[in-house]
This record gives sequence, C-alpha cells and structure tokens, in this order.
Amino acid sequence: MTTRILLADDQALVRVGFRLILETESDFTVVAEAADGGEAVEATWATNPDIVLMDIRMPKLDGLEATQRIMTRPQPPRIIMLTTFDLDEYVYDALKAGASGFLLKDVAPEELIAAVRIVARGESLLAPSVTRRLIEAFIRDRPQAAPHVPELDTLTTREHEIVILLGQGLSNGEIADKLVVSNATVRTHVGHVLRKLNLRDRTQAVVLAYETGLIHPRRA
Repeated sequence: MTTRILLADDQALVRVGFRLILETESDFTVVAEAADGGEAVEATWATNPDIVLMDIRMPKLDGLEATQRIMTRPQPPRIIMLTTFDLDEYVYDALKAGASGFLLKDVAPEELIAAVRIVARGESLLAPSVTRRLIEAFIRDRPQAAPHVPELDTLTTREHEIVILLGQGLSNGEIADKLVVSNATVRTHVGHVLRKLNLRDRTQAVVLAYETGLIHPRRA
C-alpha cells in the first residue's frame, strides 16, 4: 500500500531534499508540494494525501493556520509539523489543533522515513523527551484554570490510568509492563480512551492530560 505525501515548506531546497529521501522508499510517493500554507490547503483538497509534512513558519498563511483549516475536513490527512527549533509555541498550538507530531528540519534521513511510517500507521509521533518538554514549557507559560472535560467522567478507573500514562509519553509496551497486562489489552484500552474523549491520537491525549491537570509540568 502506497503512502501519499504532501510536502509544504517555503524553502525549495528543503522540499527537494525531503522528496529525494522519501522517494527512496518504494511505498512512498510525493503527490504534491506547496510553498506556503494556502497552497498546502489547496493541494490537500486536490490530491488527498495520507501525510502532510508541514513547515510551521511560512509566508502568507503559516503552518498552524493551514493545519487548523485542513483539520476541518472529514477524514483529514495526518500532519507532521516541521520546525527549526523544538521549543516553538506554534508547534504546541499545532499539536492542540490536531497535528500528529513534529520533526526538526535537520532530522536524519532514516528518522524521517521512520516518522512517516509511524504516523501512516495511525500512531502519533511522540518523542517523549521532546514533545513533553514542549508541552510542559507552554503549559507553564500559560497559567489558567484547568478546563473541565465531561468525557473524562465516562472513563473507567483503568482508562483514567491509561490517560495519565499516555500523558507521560509511555509506549504501549511500557504501559503493558507497568500495568502487568498484554500489549493487546493496552491497545484495546487506548482505543476506548481515544473514542470516549473524541481524540484523534495519542498526541492529543498528552495535551489533554496536561491541560486538565492530570499531569503537572515539572519545575523548570
């Protein structure tokens, strides 16, 4: 099965480099390129990609706004944000908007390929050491009352525990080890949690866990 990819970056050299890397894989095809957010939105409608690699900072329409617009469509593609530095407030807002993760632009070729495969499988691109640090930084900088999410009240005790462990960035295998259950059981619980909370993927579970106060940012 071929994974269809759209590249959105205002630097042509970045797009060319990523295309060359991605198209070394027989099951990847780059279906379109875009030089700004507006073009990215239009190309998404026109080509229906599975994955969008989206630069966060582009002229005319930035990657955050483009992501928000793309996420309004039924069954939107999965979006991986591209940034030059990890503590980027735009990236945090993009994760809230529905992006599945982010990559630094100087990512190694093998890491880029692995990231696209992870997200194409329907998983979020969660590198706990980076993603949690990003989320914690901006939760600390935006003090506000924790919102009440009524759907949390529908979770079982075990599902509530799963949300907290997801928020800590644990993989299914790590959660299984911690709870002494099988990977299949964890997958079932995670699926129930995402459906009950109307979350797109694990990245949104991490954001929700912090914003609702289930997990508190560590002190800087």
